[in-house]
Amino acid sequence: MTDVAVDPGGNVHVLVRRDPLTEPSGPAVLVFDREGRRLGAWGEEVADAHMIACDPQGRLWITDRDAHEVIAFTAQGERVASLGTRHGPGRPFGHPSDIAFGPAGEVYVGDGYGHAFVHRFGASLQPELRWGGIGTEPGRFVTAHGIWVCGDGKVVVADRENDRLQVFDRDGVFLKAIDGFHRPSDIWGDAQGRLFVTDGVPSLTCLSPDFKRIDRCRPVLNGAHGIWGTADGVLYLAEGNPSRITRLVPVG
Repeated sequence: MTDVAVDPGGNVHVLVRRDPLTEPSGPAVLVFDREGRRLGAWGEEVADAHMIACDPQGRLWITDRDAHEVIAFTAQGERVASLGTRHGPGRPFGHPSDIAFGPAGEVYVGDGYGHAFVHRFGASLQPELRWGGIGTEPGRFVTAHGIWVCGDGKVVVADRENDRLQVFDRDGVFLKAIDGFHRPSDIWGDAQGRLFVTDGVPSLTCLSPDFKRIDRCRPVLNGAHGIWGTADGVLYLAEGNPSRITRLVPVG
């Protein structure tokens, strides 16, 4: 299990990565209700399931990493849109990692494993710009792994192997770095503007809307590769070792 996203109907879509040598075919997405009862499965065409995200229209986007493509599906698994050229490295992606959505309909893709870029596409999916490059300097990445867009349009990138988050404006202008993480993997933001970050300590960190650390905890055994949440404060963590989903429910 590599990532998780919740659709507008409350169904939980769990992304599963297969080893193409031992399991060459099968669904990439398992669908569950809130209580973990299996509802269905889809996504057999996905080759290398890396991350999944739900956009404001309810479409589920999967970064098909080693196919160099990001694909949008309906909640029932029907392919409706895509970015990149399938099995076409460098057109424009080099093993993309994650996708996020801006308040004006723009789409951002973390192009993290071959390249080290962030790409911005317009609301009609036309390419607009990219920024980054491999390095440790501000504005550069080793692996642009997880990505999230805040309500005010700021773009937050989990720069995993540089052990930091980086914050940019919508045009890729570097604003700040947030240190104190060990291999941060994914980011999810709630309606109050708080950010929840998973890393390899393992820890789950909560940041305020102005990127101050509120607190952190150790929620799971070995750390979560992916995270998603709901409007009522429930968090879902996708863990790879052991492979499972953990649901965290607010208390108090």
